Amino acid sequence: METRLSVPIQMMLALLCGALTPFAFAPYEYSLVLLPALMGLLWLTEQRSPRQATLLGWCFGFGQFAHGIAWVHVSIDSFGGLPLPVSLLLMALLAAYLALYPALTLGLLNRWWPNADGGRVLAFPALWLVGEWLRGKVLTGFPWLWLGYSQVDGPLAPLASSFGALGLGLVIALVAASLLALLRRQWWALLPPILTAVALATLPGLNTTSRSGDEISVALVQGNIPQSLKWEPDQLWPTLLKYQDLSRPYMDADLVVWPEAAVPAPEVMVDDFLNSFDHAAAFRQTHVITGIISANTATRQFYNSLLVLGDDLSPHRYQPTDSNRYHKSHLLPIGEFVPMEDLLRPIAPLFNLPMSSFNRGDAVQTNLNAGGVNLAPAICYEIAFPELLRANITDNTDLLLTVSNDAWFGHSVGPLQHMEIARMRSMELGKPLLRVTNNGVTAIVDETGKMQAQLPQFKEGVLQGTVALTTGTTLFSRFGQQLAYLLALTLLLMAAAWRLRARASYGRTADDRT
Repeated sequence: METRLSVPIQMMLALLCGALTPFAFAPYEYSLVLLPALMGLLWLTEQRSPRQATLLGWCFGFGQFAHGIAWVHVSIDSFGGLPLPVSLLLMALLAAYLALYPALTLGLLNRWWPNADGGRVLAFPALWLVGEWLRGKVLTGFPWLWLGYSQVDGPLAPLASSFGALGLGLVIALVAASLLALLRRQWWALLPPILTAVALATLPGLNTTSRSGDEISVALVQGNIPQSLKWEPDQLWPTLLKYQDLSRPYMDADLVVWPEAAVPAPEVMVDDFLNSFDHAAAFRQTHVITGIISANTATRQFYNSLLVLGDDLSPHRYQPTDSNRYHKSHLLPIGEFVPMEDLLRPIAPLFNLPMSSFNRGDAVQTNLNAGGVNLAPAICYEIAFPELLRANITDNTDLLLTVSNDAWFGHSVGPLQHMEIARMRSMELGKPLLRVTNNGVTAIVDETGKMQAQLPQFKEGVLQGTVALTTGTTLFSRFGQQLAYLLALTLLLMAAAWRLRARASYGRTADDRT
C-alpha cells in the first residue's frame, strides 16, 4: 500500500522512527522497539524513488544518531573550549554524516527493490549490514549503535556467538521486514522468523566453549579522578599514591588492574615508582596491569599503553619496547590523533586536547601475561571493533581485558553504551572480560556476557571477585564476521532472483495484454 502523506510529514515520521531506536540500547534496553522503527522506515519508503528513499533514510539516520550519540556533546561542550552554538553545530554535522549510511542503504534498496514484495524483504537486511559495515570502516570507523548491540540482553543474544553484533543487526532487520510483510498477509514471510528460531535452537550448540575449572581472583581499581585534574602536572603523584593506596589491601589477588592512563605520564618521569611497585607486587606474588603513557624519548613517539608489573625485574629504565606491554592500535580521531593537525590545532582547544598526539601500535600484538594468565587487551574505543580484538585471540588466551576513561562523557548514557559494547565481545568470543575504568562502569563479565559484578559510577573503589576461565571456541572466534557476510550475500542473491522472476512475470503479463 503506497503511503499518501506529504513529504514533510514523511520526513518527520522517518526522523521519529530513527529517534526511537536508541531506546533499544543501554541504559533503556527496550530491544523490541527496533522492530516498529524499522517497519515504519520500510513502510514510508515503499514505492518511492531512490532519491526520495535516500532522503527518508537520511532523516531516519539523523534521528537515530542525534539522539543516540548525544553523549559526544558532553565532551565537546565541557572540554572542547567552543561556544555552545558551535559545539551544537559540530554535533549536528556528526549526526548528519552518520545518517549518510542509512540513506545509502535505503537508496540502494529502492533502486532495485521499491515494491513491497519478497525481494525487498530479502534485500533490506543484507543492505543494512553493508551500511553498518561501511560505517565501521570509513574514516577509521564509528560502529556505535550497530543494531546487534541491542541484543546483549535481548531474545537474539544466543546468536551473538555465531554472527556477532554485525550479523545480529542483519537478523533484526530481516525479522522487521518479514513482520511488515506478514501484516499484509504475505504468509511466506513466516519463513525467516521460523529459520531464526531454528538458528537460536541449533547454532549455539556448535560452539565448543566450556569452563575449564580454573579460576583467578581479581581486584579492579576505579580511581574516580576528575577529568579536569587528570592531566595537571601537580596531580601526578597524588594520583599515583591514590591508586597505590586503593590497591594495597587487595594485593593478595592474583591480578590487580588499573584503568586507562592511570599513570598519566611517560615512564621516564615515574621510573622509580614503577620499579618500586613492580618489586612490591612480586613480593606479594601478584601482578598489576596499569594504563600508562609510553614514550620513546629518542624518537618523540608516544603510545597509549598497558604495562604489566610484578615480574620482579631488576631495576631498569622502562621503554615502549619492553616485553609484556600493549600499545593501543585503533586511535580515536581528535582525542588521540588529529588529522590535518597543522590546520586544525590552532582553531580551538577541541583539537589540542591532552595526549592527542599518540602513535599507533601494531594491529596484532602478543597477549599480556600476568602470572601465567594470558589477556587479550583493548583500550577504550578499541573494544567497539570486534575483528580487531578477535585477531588478538589465540588458543592460549584466558581473558579479555578492556580499560577506559569515560570521565570525558560525564553522567550521559555514553559509558553505559560502552559497557554494553564490551559485553558483546564476551558473547562473541566466549571469554570472560574485565572492564576497568576511571569512573565507571568497572565490571566483571562472564563468558556469556552477563554482568557478574560491578562498581557504582562516579565513586572510587575496588571491585574484588573471582573469574572462571574457559576453554574452547565459538563460531565467531573461528570465522569472525564471515558467517554474517555469507548470510548477507545469500539474501542478496535470493533478492536478485526474486527481482528477475518478478520482471519476467511482468513481461509475460504485458505480452498477454497485447
